[in-house]
Amino acid sequence: MAASVSYYQKIWHTVQAIPAGKVASYGQVADLAGLPGRARLVGKALGYAPDDMQVPWYRVLRSTGQIAFPVGSEIGEQQKALLQQEEVAVLNHRVKLAIFQWRPELGDLLIKLKY
Repeated sequence: MAASVSYYQKIWHTVQAIPAGKVASYGQVADLAGLPGRARLVGKALGYAPDDMQVPWYRVLRSTGQIAFPVGSEIGEQQKALLQQEEVAVLNHRVKLAIFQWRPELGDLLIKLKY
């Protein structure tokens, strides 16, 4: 269990580094957190993020840019609204990664991610 908590903390910290107006895929977050191939763990960790930690879970999407929640679901609509508040265009439940994907500079990663 301690290993899971450590992994979750890496994931939460990585997601907190995604700037407003940008998005990342589950796989990208896993890679940046030092957990390659663990995209599903990212989704699980986001579900366990403490409320007081303010992890912007809504900035994480499928590798296609699609919102992972079903179209019309309450949580899917909440994610869409939160992204749109940050001026991320969401069309047909999808974000154009070519425009909105987070592409961090190496220097930023070294400063923001502490592992």
